[in-house]
Amino acid sequence: MANLKEIRTRITSVESTMQITSAMKMVSAAKLKRAQDAIVQMRPFAKKFNDILVNVSSTLDNSDHPMMKSNKGNKILLIALSSNRGLCGGFNNNIVKEIKKTISSNPENNYSILTVGKKVFDAFKKTDLINNSDHLPKDVQSIWDSLNYENSIEITNKLISAFKNNQFDKAFIIYNSFKNAAIQSTQNEPFLPVSPPHIESSTNTDYIYEPDKEEILNDLIPQSLKIQLYKALLDSFASEHGARMTAMHKATDNANEMKNDLKLFYNKARQAAITNEILEIVAGAEALGG
Repeated sequence: MANLKEIRTRITSVESTMQITSAMKMVSAAKLKRAQDAIVQMRPFAKKFNDILVNVSSTLDNSDHPMMKSNKGNKILLIALSSNRGLCGGFNNNIVKEIKKTISSNPENNYSILTVGKKVFDAFKKTDLINNSDHLPKDVQSIWDSLNYENSIEITNKLISAFKNNQFDKAFIIYNSFKNAAIQSTQNEPFLPVSPPHIESSTNTDYIYEPDKEEILNDLIPQSLKIQLYKALLDSFASEHGARMTAMHKATDNANEMKNDLKLFYNKARQAAITNEILEIVAGAEALGG
């Protein structure tokens, strides 16, 4: 049985851990509010922009468009969005699982991974899957330090250029979609080439185009890719803080429960030690009296 000093040390250690997890929970809650507001405001804009793209492209022959033409090669680029820090539950592990699932489902393809986040990079850095091409973005891990639309545009432009230069045939974005602080769903969305829209999903709005549909489409497609990537980044950013807040909340509760158990165990051990001392005193007194 541990002595009283060891139990007191463990209680102090658990209390210190509980203070850290509680502070991390509060920090993530504050960041989550801003991130949640950003993604909630972004979604209606992204949906309306997609409706316009559907309406414009549904009446045109897009089979020859360079960013809509589906290459028949097997070079697949996976754009994996994770976090730079841990302590966020299964947030990063879900991305790693989805990547492994995607690769195992079609092992004949030639896969490479563009990592946006240190955690997914650490998971695959010992493999040959990490893409080191000079045509693709570099040092994208730092985007989480200053996430904004301008920084995401740089990544999208380089991806579009690499696609046009046949650096890869298809690209998919793997990220966590934010639902609420407790629920994040892993998404695997096609990014390039742009999938031809389904006519049945288009709106009935009749737009007047100036100068013409073809020229507008050439501007809309790159813009839609920029919005798609930025929305995925915002989703992942909000999901990270939601997952971390939930994980730190559970950790704080577990630490508090452990502290209470240790205090109860400490009191029992202390009471047992006092009882033993009393018994020794009584036994000694009886021996002297006899």
